Amino acid sequence: MKKLIKYLITLFLLGIIIICLLSLYVKLSTKNDILELKDLKKIEDIDCILVLGAGVKGDEPSPMLKDRLDASLKLYNKNIAPKIIMSGDHGQDNYNEVSVMKTYAVDSEVPSENVFMDHAGFSTYDSIYRAKEIFGSKKIVIVTQEYHLYRALYIAKSLGLEAYGYSATTKKYPGDLKREIREILARDKDIIKSIIKPEPTYLGKTIPVSGDGNITNDESFKGEVNES
Repeated sequence: MKKLIKYLITLFLLGIIIICLLSLYVKLSTKNDILELKDLKKIEDIDCILVLGAGVKGDEPSPMLKDRLDASLKLYNKNIAPKIIMSGDHGQDNYNEVSVMKTYAVDSEVPSENVFMDHAGFSTYDSIYRAKEIFGSKKIVIVTQEYHLYRALYIAKSLGLEAYGYSATTKKYPGDLKREIREILARDKDIIKSIIKPEPTYLGKTIPVSGDGNITNDESFKGEVNES
């Protein structure tokens, strides 16, 4: 019995080490692609800025999402890319993350036609997969907090996108430690998904990001859902 317990403890510790090493690999393999504004300015022909959702309450973005949106507006106003994709959860009629995100950008004087809404960005993997396959992006800047950028960039590169990251971290957020621990497991999970490359929850019609973002507005989205 003692040998069995020792064996199980050894397996458990080995599993923890492997999980941590894989997470570290994701960070080390993508850290050089997290760039400052001055470095992004040197990169030509970026298709779009991809903003990953982070929750809303009513018509207001969460503090983390607000920082992501402000960072994306900074990049847009510095002409880093001509379009923005707001990717988040609109899986229910009473929860529309991407509408709040787009409204925030339009209220900040970004033309509506330059802001696309990805209503089916239910996960980091889904958002990035759809950025490529639905919106036709080839070269993107991903905006989210730094802890999240490593995984997002890893997924993007595994899917064949030329991707760069811009950190929206401006302060400490409540629950940072829990979020960091959870992210270790999420990195491991998405390593597997990046190998298997499953389709996201939804695909759909192609909507080139070079076109008019108004085609992704709520009414157009509802019409497409009703047809499917």
